[in-house]
Amino acid sequence: MEPLLSSIMGDLVGRALSMVTQRYLQSKGAQEEKLQRLRAMLLRIEAIIEEAEGRHITNQAVLQQLQMMREDMYRGYYTLDAFRYPVHTDEAKGKVTTGSSLDLSRFSPSSSKPLFFSMCDTLSMHFMFDVRDSKNLDKMLGSLERMIGDMQELILFLASYPRVSRQPYNAYLFLDQVMFGRQMEKETIISFLFWRETAGNGNPGVLPVIGAPRVGKSTLVEHVCLNERVRDRFSLIVFFSGSDLKGGNLATLRGSGVIKHQKLASTSRGDSLAVIELAGDMDAETWRRLYTSVVNDMTPGSKIILTSRSDKIASFGTAQALTLKFLHQEAYWYFFKTIAFGSRNPEEHPNLAALGMEIAVHMNRSFMAANTVAGILRDNLDAQFWRKMLRCLRDFASKHLSMFGEHPTDLLQKDKPVYIWTMAKTNDVVVMRDIYQERSPQISEVPTITAQDVLSGRVTSQGKFQAVAWRSRIPPCHTYLVSFVVSPTDKHLVLGKKRSRQERV
Repeated sequence: MEPLLSSIMGDLVGRALSMVTQRYLQSKGAQEEKLQRLRAMLLRIEAIIEEAEGRHITNQAVLQQLQMMREDMYRGYYTLDAFRYPVHTDEAKGKVTTGSSLDLSRFSPSSSKPLFFSMCDTLSMHFMFDVRDSKNLDKMLGSLERMIGDMQELILFLASYPRVSRQPYNAYLFLDQVMFGRQMEKETIISFLFWRETAGNGNPGVLPVIGAPRVGKSTLVEHVCLNERVRDRFSLIVFFSGSDLKGGNLATLRGSGVIKHQKLASTSRGDSLAVIELAGDMDAETWRRLYTSVVNDMTPGSKIILTSRSDKIASFGTAQALTLKFLHQEAYWYFFKTIAFGSRNPEEHPNLAALGMEIAVHMNRSFMAANTVAGILRDNLDAQFWRKMLRCLRDFASKHLSMFGEHPTDLLQKDKPVYIWTMAKTNDVVVMRDIYQERSPQISEVPTITAQDVLSGRVTSQGKFQAVAWRSRIPPCHTYLVSFVVSPTDKHLVLGKKRSRQERV
């Protein structure tokens, strides 16, 4: 009897295992089919967006629809990559890596809070696992299928707009030299510049552009002013900084500031565009005097773009203020992946792509961090090196959260110093502070040391020195400089006075 029962139980267990295996294989096959469908739809959407970006589009409804398509495309690619490149695991232990590659714990007695040490790990893992949920994949497929079904009219609209002549490009070189992710904002500003003010109102229109430091305000406005339609619209385009506005007077408009564009055949009363870049706030009385002088000096069709990191300037506008925000994580990954892999295909390096997705989560969507870190990774396509970079960035973020309660990029936004990480083993304390920008500085004035040299561990000397954090290759081609302090202790953490030549972004 026992052999019979044993045989029956063995047969039942075998059938159950066979059924489970079959269902698993069917599930994997169905998932792979869904991923192939997702990839095909994303390629189709990307082709339409690329075609649209090659045309002069002025219809706001079409522009808004294209912006929604871009956002869904970034989310779709993020979902696709999350399934193709699983969450990184430690090869030796078979678990998510949590190793520490730098020791900041001795810098502050408050750094002994274990809760914060795992905060960034938890945030990263929850974000990645939520994206890899099968329900999220089905939802993404449904959303893109509906979008593609509604695109026929949009394609017909696109064919009616004139083409913009441009050369073929490599994606990496294109994103490295062209503004990314601000197409909608750019067209919003251009629409304002072409909008005629209400009849009978002879005052120039004012558009406030507000955003955090290094979010891309200057880059956005510069690209607007380089647009051919804008240059045909205005006979004079002048940029002013806070130092040009002494006493709140712009009566000598044509004799101060930086002239970006001037028509040789223009008359003295042609429409002008004034771009005023403020480091911070401006009181209402100073603005009133400034605007009054502008009204007397500029033609009614002239315009003013006012940029600042302060929300208070929104009340100075004749149009609704444009607020710039950092890219959402899906678009940020699309950007970071392209510049980190360069001309190489991420699909040929799935382990690096998986590591890259986690690295991008820990950089808090900072453009400067993306360019700095991507440059280091691009030169070292080695899984062990990328894994070490991930540990450095994870600890960098977690331990600043423990010590100060804020992410290090948020501290830098507030002009506060941070303890920086390096890839080299060292007992020195490295503090980074005072990020400022220079417009096209002379070669002789630019430090030979770069932030990448410091992070990679190629700089071993102690003391205070300056380094190039990033050289932007897109207009206005700023060079971002940063001060480092390397010492055997953390005595340089105390904030000192700002440098007089520091220019906030």
